[in-house]
Amino acid sequence: MREIRVLVVEDSFVFRELLVQNLNKQPGMAVVAAAKDPYEARDAIIQYRPDVMTLDIELPRMNGIEFLQKLMPQYPLPVVVLSSLSEKVFDAMSAGAVDFVAKPMVSDREQIADFIQNELPSKIKIAANAKINRTKQNAFKQSSQLRLEPHKNQDFVIAIGASTGGTEATSSVLEEFESDFPGVVITQHMPEGFTKMYAKRLNDKCRMTVKEAENGDRIENGKVLVSPGGQMQTRIVKVNGIYQVECKPGEKVNGHRPSVDVLFDSVAEHAGKHALGIILTGMGSDGAKGLRKMREAGAHTVGQDESTCVVYGMPKAAFQLGAVEYQEKLLDIPKRVYSIINT
Repeated sequence: MREIRVLVVEDSFVFRELLVQNLNKQPGMAVVAAAKDPYEARDAIIQYRPDVMTLDIELPRMNGIEFLQKLMPQYPLPVVVLSSLSEKVFDAMSAGAVDFVAKPMVSDREQIADFIQNELPSKIKIAANAKINRTKQNAFKQSSQLRLEPHKNQDFVIAIGASTGGTEATSSVLEEFESDFPGVVITQHMPEGFTKMYAKRLNDKCRMTVKEAENGDRIENGKVLVSPGGQMQTRIVKVNGIYQVECKPGEKVNGHRPSVDVLFDSVAEHAGKHALGIILTGMGSDGAKGLRKMREAGAHTVGQDESTCVVYGMPKAAFQLGAVEYQEKLLDIPKRVYSIINT
């Protein structure tokens, strides 16, 4: 198997050297060049043709987001963004980055070690298999054609799971939902802190109200709850006939916290046929078994198709398990969801 050729773009000399040294120790990975700014990075891309680029957002001469906007049309390649806790990371995802990873605290040696030895290499390996240079998924909006029929959206829960590429895919789906749409709960693999900013970003773009979920939040029409990243697992429960979320500390499941399987399992148990599950782009198999449980409990299920996934991992695993009732292109998922709810 050919080595993954990596270009590291980082303005800090010390951190850049740390990344280069440690990534070169990773089996099946080699840093072919390192750059301190986008101009050096552009030249390195032309000369070395890397498979994956790691990109700091805050760079001299041109920031990482502007670089992505100019780079992707000319030299499309998978990019993993390195970011401190900032909403700018979502601008980078919109500009074409495949994934992002939170920069560790300089003072936390254990966090730095995990970052350079496990987290970043894992993201690079996923990015190396990601699809890029795809047609913008939001090129055509269907909002004017999609409407809920009266009295069809009561006592219903929609659960969405996603990972790599999911920030943009989830946004594309949610933007089609009306302000009184059935309550939605999302588990998106994302570090602590970023889920709150992601929820705020979605709230600014969507007609539904979006917030980071807190323990005890009700699942209501017109509301979207985003599972908090970090130490919590998010489930749904039904208390006195009312659906609500339960966000409590828990162990990782399938290597993730929050885990899509944890959410889907709880939806199968507490909502049954009064639910709809959607599994979107992402690496691995998290959510596949949970989606199958949802389908077995009578829920309708939708999976994103391979052609529109950044990484056809989670939807593929679900499809192969027989968990996916309808497999759809990303732009067609809202239409399918409306059709199911209106039936």
